[in-house]
Amino acid sequence: MPREISPAGMAPPAAAYAHAVLVERPQLWLHTSGVVPVALDGTVPDCMEEQAALVWANIAALLAEAGLTTSDVVSVTTYVVVGEDLAAVMAARDRALGGHKSASTLVTVPALARPGWRLEVAIVAAR
Repeated sequence: MPREISPAGMAPPAAAYAHAVLVERPQLWLHTSGVVPVALDGTVPDCMEEQAALVWANIAALLAEAGLTTSDVVSVTTYVVVGEDLAAVMAARDRALGGHKSASTLVTVPALARPGWRLEVAIVAAR
């Protein structure tokens, strides 16, 4: 079971995430590529809220296929195009994780691989 590491001598995280997560002797590891906001039919939603929800739905599908859940997520790396709504991105992460805190990094970038993509998320999960 992943365990949040939060030293008393360190300021708390700036949002709903953990500074670090410890996994002792995991039996399963899942590392994803950057998960993008592409639906099964190939469409990409226009608005950030829908893109973020779709990315997390795609992540949930990957976790389920691996026999894992969002409570097994130990690290999240999010790439967001500069100027996009970061609050919507973080809110989607928080909803998807349902109160579970993983290590998390959010990076703004000038662009992603396809012009319509506004965010991309890679995760590591372990159990």
